[in-house]
Amino acid sequence: MTRSLQAVAYSRPSVLESAADGQRLGLETSRGATPSGVEDHPRFFAGFLTSPQVASAGLLAVADVAAARYYQRQLRASLDPVVTGNGDRLRFESFSGCCGVYARLDVLESGLDGGEVGHGTTNVDVNNPLREALSRIGADDPLHLRVGPQELAVTTLDGPVVEKKVPLPDRWLRGFAEAQVIAAGFDLRAELPAAEAVRFLRALPRGGARASIGARWVVSSGSGLRPTTRAVPGAVCLPGPERLVALQRVLRHATALRVYGPSVTGGAAATASAWEVVLPGMRLTLTLSPDASRGFSGEGGVLDALAADEAAEDAELIAVLLAWEPRVDVADLSAASGLTPERVRAALVRLGTSGRVGYDTAEAAYFHRELPYDAERVERHNPRLRSAQALVAAGAVALDGAVGTVTAEDGHVHRVRDAAGVLSCSCLWWAKYRGGRGPCKHALAVRMVRRGITAAERDMARVDGGAR
Repeated sequence: MTRSLQAVAYSRPSVLESAADGQRLGLETSRGATPSGVEDHPRFFAGFLTSPQVASAGLLAVADVAAARYYQRQLRASLDPVVTGNGDRLRFESFSGCCGVYARLDVLESGLDGGEVGHGTTNVDVNNPLREALSRIGADDPLHLRVGPQELAVTTLDGPVVEKKVPLPDRWLRGFAEAQVIAAGFDLRAELPAAEAVRFLRALPRGGARASIGARWVVSSGSGLRPTTRAVPGAVCLPGPERLVALQRVLRHATALRVYGPSVTGGAAATASAWEVVLPGMRLTLTLSPDASRGFSGEGGVLDALAADEAAEDAELIAVLLAWEPRVDVADLSAASGLTPERVRAALVRLGTSGRVGYDTAEAAYFHRELPYDAERVERHNPRLRSAQALVAAGAVALDGAVGTVTAEDGHVHRVRDAAGVLSCSCLWWAKYRGGRGPCKHALAVRMVRRGITAAERDMARVDGGAR
C-alpha cells in the first residue's frame, strides 16, 4: 500500500479558553485552498454557536472517526478533520484509518450567529487537551467559535509553531473519492423521530475488540426500524453496526434519524449506507462501507470517470464554475457550461476523485471543497486503472462488435461482453463481484479503447466537416 507523510502545520494548538463573555473556541487551520488561492492559515469564521454543547459533541464525533480504526484496531490512525467554509455553513469531515467510515458534521446557517462564513478548505487542529475541554462544555455556556487565526494575528504570523506528520495512504484518498460517488446513488429510506432514533441506536451492539459483527438489514416499520433477515425492497444494510458508535456522542441532542441507502432487491449483497442524526442547527452523518474489513477505496465507482478523456476535459470546465457553492446544482452547471446533465454528472464524479466535490445526502446535491492533500495521487496510483492503461498501451485489446477480447499479462485471454451498456467479463474478478465493486481491469480497458475509437471518429468528423 502506497503511503506518504503528510505535514500539517498550525500557528498554535487549537484551544478552548474562558473569557468575560463566555468561552472561546479557537480552531487553528493549516495550509488550505481559498477563492484567492492557497493560504497558510485561512480564516473561515468568527462568531457564536447557537447550540454550543451540540456542536462540541458533533465535532468530537468527527474527531472520534478520524482517530479510529474499525478493522485491524490494534493499528493507530489519526488525521485532523477537514473543515470547509461554504459561505452559509461550515462542514467538518473525517475518514477512519481503516477507510470504511466517512463522517461529516454540517453546521448550518441556523447553527451559527454573528459572523460571516468564508470560503475554502483546510485541516483543523483537534488535539487531546481540546477534546477533553470540549467534553466539559455545558448546555448554557455561551461559546464563541473562531475557525482560523485571530484577526490581528492574520498579518503577523511568523511561521508555524505546531507541526504534525502523519502517514497518508493512497487508499485513504481513494476512499474519500469513492464515498461521495456511492452516496450519490442513495435515497432516503427511513426517518425516525427522536425517541425512536435514540432507542434504535442505543440498542445497537458495540462489538468486540477484534472482529466486526457483520452486516444486518433493517426496514422501515411505522415510526421505527425493524430487523429483517435478508435484503427486501426498501431495506437498508447496516454493515458493521458497531461502526455507528460515534453517533452516541450526540444522541441526547437528536431530533431525528434519517437513513439512506441504494435500491436493493431480494438476496442482494451487503451495501453501503448513510446514517444522519438531525441536530439543532446542524447534521451529523456517518457513511459506512459495505463491510468493516472492506474500505471504500476498493469499490471502483470512480474508474469509468477516470478512464474517460471527455470527462477529464469537462471536469476542467466545471471546476471553474463551482465557486465554493454549498449546493451544486447540475441543471445550473449544465446551462452555464453548455454540457448535458449526464456529462456534468460525469465531470463531478471526476472532480470527486481528486477531492474537489463532496456529496450531501440530506440535500441530494454535491458541494464544492478542495481537500488539502495531493489528491491527484488517487488517479496516478489506482491499481485497476494503471493495469487497464497498461493493457491498452500493450495493444492487448481486440474489439469485435459487442465482444472484446483482452490478452492479460500472463497470456490468458478474457472475453468482455456488452449487454445494454453493462460490461461483463470471464475473469475471476467479475465472477466474484459481478460488477459490485466497479469494472475489472479488462472491462475498463475495453471501455477505454472504445472511447478512444469514438473520440477519433468525432475528430475525423470535425475534419471532414471542415473540409466540406
